[in-house]
Amino acid sequence: MSYFEWVQNKQGFKWSLDMVTERADRIMNDAFEKVYSTSQKYNVPMRIAAYVVAIDKVAQTYKFRGGF
Repeated sequence: MSYFEWVQNKQGFKWSLDMVTERADRIMNDAFEKVYSTSQKYNVPMRIAAYVVAIDKVAQTYKFRGGF
């Protein structure tokens, strides 16, 4: 939630509780689905799958920025 507070302060306006809850729910559900599907795909525990998702995200960003 602190991220949402930071964004609100940067943008200079206040979001409603419903908007914050909706965004947080969407982000958390998307994150869970990515980790769960990775766990199923590689047959690894959720913790390892979370590492795989995180490392892949960093690698994709690095590649997008011209690192590879």
